[in-house]
Amino acid sequence: MEQLTFQELQSYLSLKYKERRTSSDLFMKLVEEIGEVAEVLNQLEGRKANTGNASLEKELVDVIHYTLAIASVNNIDLTEAIINKDKQAAVKYNQSPNLEEFLVEKNNCY
Repeated sequence: MEQLTFQELQSYLSLKYKERRTSSDLFMKLVEEIGEVAEVLNQLEGRKANTGNASLEKELVDVIHYTLAIASVNNIDLTEAIINKDKQAAVKYNQSPNLEEFLVEKNNCY
């Protein structure tokens, strides 16, 4: 299976949504998809009748898609942002390793 990075997906989404959607349009789609995740979880956990059409995988993909699309149209490098945010959280919560250290360690093992 082909490997995909956030950066590649963001480049693709940047092209796809170039001048076609605003951040608020994409955000509304994101909220809609989050609601669909909630619906699937409710079905899977027995709080609602299961319609048989529930696909948590597909709904989570949609959430990731619109989240990355919003970042893309706003020129936010999510890979960098995630690593930086994780470093801050690691310091705040005294956690080790942080994500960057984990990636360096992982890459040194190969």
